[in-house]
Amino acid sequence: MSPIQVPDAPVVLSSASVYPEKTPAAFEIAAKLGYDGVEVLVSSDPASQDIDLLRRLSDYHQIPVTAVHSPCLVLTQRVWGREPWGKLVRSKEMAEALGARTIVVHPAFRWQREYAREFESGIARMQDETDVVFAVENMYPVRVRDREVVPYAPSWNPLDRDYPDVTLDLSHTAMSGSDAMEMAKQLGDRLSHVHVTDGLGGQNLDEHLIPGRGTQPVGELLEYLAEGGFGGQLVLEVSTRKAADRQARMRELAEALAFTRLHFAQTSSTGRTHDRRERIALLRRRPPAPPRRFSVDGGGTVDDKGTVDPGGS
Repeated sequence: MSPIQVPDAPVVLSSASVYPEKTPAAFEIAAKLGYDGVEVLVSSDPASQDIDLLRRLSDYHQIPVTAVHSPCLVLTQRVWGREPWGKLVRSKEMAEALGARTIVVHPAFRWQREYAREFESGIARMQDETDVVFAVENMYPVRVRDREVVPYAPSWNPLDRDYPDVTLDLSHTAMSGSDAMEMAKQLGDRLSHVHVTDGLGGQNLDEHLIPGRGTQPVGELLEYLAEGGFGGQLVLEVSTRKAADRQARMRELAEALAFTRLHFAQTSSTGRTHDRRERIALLRRRPPAPPRRFSVDGGGTVDDKGTVDPGGS
């Protein structure tokens, strides 16, 4: 019996991870590499907005849509109109139609004053109307010359608010200088969705590096979540836009998947977390067979005397 147990949380590919390729490529790559699902980032790509097409892609590749990322980025402000609550309503309709469990949403921008003022209560109200989870994502302040500017309201930090469900993004913790482990621990059961990625921080760049290439404790966080029996979703939301071609992009996404599966494992009942090398050794280790005693008579017949009693002489 292996001393390693892998919790049931799916490891999912964000369609943002295949940019500049389009949404259909996310389903194809996810299927080829062995991801458990796709998180659809609703963007200017028409395929990302088309429920019927997404259902056909899902059926053809046998890859479920497990989450919908609402079009709440700066670059998607015109997708599905400018009214922010309307975007969330359409995201909910898409998630329900496709059987997705989660809608990822960013807090309001400061200039969306009415939306920001009602954001927290409005999310709670919409949550009462559906079984799909609205998971509000941690964001970040930015540096402008010598001062810090916060573009989000009521707060970029989910620890400041009472959202029942939160998405933790590790590229965003790098940008904000947050302690990702401490944030995860303080969120507790409110942490239901994770964007598995990495970042170096120290600059106004939302890098979304392949996990393990930045400074964030991605492996440690995955091990912590596994030990706690995390039942949400682990979504690889990384940037592969500099990849030379499809094969290079797939190698990077395969590396990201391997990193996640390697670290997201619950170790034996000792209650402590093993490092990566020790966990690999545990997977490979097999208990040695007990020694046995044999005898050979004059005719050459071998008689198995059974196992040796370690307490005997």
